[in-house]
Amino acid sequence: MKKKIIMDLNKLKNQLQTEVDTAFLYESIAAIQSDDNLTRVLRGLSDIEKGHAQQMLDKVRPVEPNYKMPLPSGRAKFQLKLGKFFGYTSIISSLSNIERQFAINAIKSKTENGEKPTGFEHNHLNIIEAVNNNAALNVSGDFLSKFESRHKSVGGNALRAAVLGSNDGLVSNMSLVMGVAGAAVSNNTILLTGIAGLLAGAISMALGEWLSVQSSRELNQRQIDLETEELEASPEEEKKELVLLYQAKGMNIEEAKKLAEKAFENPQTAIDAIITEELGIDKEKLGGSAWEASIASFVLFSIGAIIPLYPFIFLDGKKAILLSIGSSVIGLYGIGAAITLLTGKSIMFSGLRQVSFGLVAAAVTYVIGSLIGVSLAG
Repeated sequence: MKKKIIMDLNKLKNQLQTEVDTAFLYESIAAIQSDDNLTRVLRGLSDIEKGHAQQMLDKVRPVEPNYKMPLPSGRAKFQLKLGKFFGYTSIISSLSNIERQFAINAIKSKTENGEKPTGFEHNHLNIIEAVNNNAALNVSGDFLSKFESRHKSVGGNALRAAVLGSNDGLVSNMSLVMGVAGAAVSNNTILLTGIAGLLAGAISMALGEWLSVQSSRELNQRQIDLETEELEASPEEEKKELVLLYQAKGMNIEEAKKLAEKAFENPQTAIDAIITEELGIDKEKLGGSAWEASIASFVLFSIGAIIPLYPFIFLDGKKAILLSIGSSVIGLYGIGAAITLLTGKSIMFSGLRQVSFGLVAAAVTYVIGSLIGVSLAG
């Protein structure tokens, strides 16, 4: 029992130190900001962590009455010094990871104690990530500037599943067909193997895509349920978090408060605002249709997989192999061009890169198939 008390006490002290360090880093990052809104948000987060630290200290003192609030650790101070020279991005990333771990620990603790998790700590993670995405954030040490990167985004699970599905179908079945062709087997064997590879791959891809999107939908719904419960339990705390989040996104404090008050005029608009601003979830879509992504993945994988296979239906030998390779090259280039919709790279670069990767994979399997064929024949 005594050993357990010591372990629990050490755990509390470690959590207390983490809270102190987190508050210190928030306050330090706030001090370098030129944007008043971000300064207030970061100091608000610092105050919240100081409150958490006091709660931890209150739990320690019944066991050690004279235990004092610790100072920021040497590790936190060293981290801050490094930030002055190399930029504060790593500190922001560290704070995000800490907030994520806080949320995980809070939910785990409540689950173990038979309580309903509320997801309250997720709000702090959302706020610090919103701060990090704010163009006004100063993270580059002595330069006090942030270089903003812009990413071209394309919505829809169907498009992503289509591009990736067709690529996987073409490359995997081309490699399979070339490997079997390298073993110098009959056309019927190549066709049977290719069709089996097409069906197995398409079903696997469709199932995997369905599970991925459906899991994402269920996770989003769970987060919405948690936020709804949290709103019912602590509406004022939620309103304060929403004000901080609006400020983190660039609003001044008056605008943020006014917008939060407007959102909290009734429970429905309040939860809609929380879902949109804190979770970034489209309540109507919840991450997209699992069946749409699954069907698109199945169809496009099949189309990709049939490209290297169809020449063996009416040709044989080297003619079938050459037509298969030629068709696959055209297909790979087309897929590479389609990938530019997701990456923003040049069509020529993406097309040729895709062709290169596909041909290397096909060559490797053809050589291996040839070696196996020779070995079996011998």
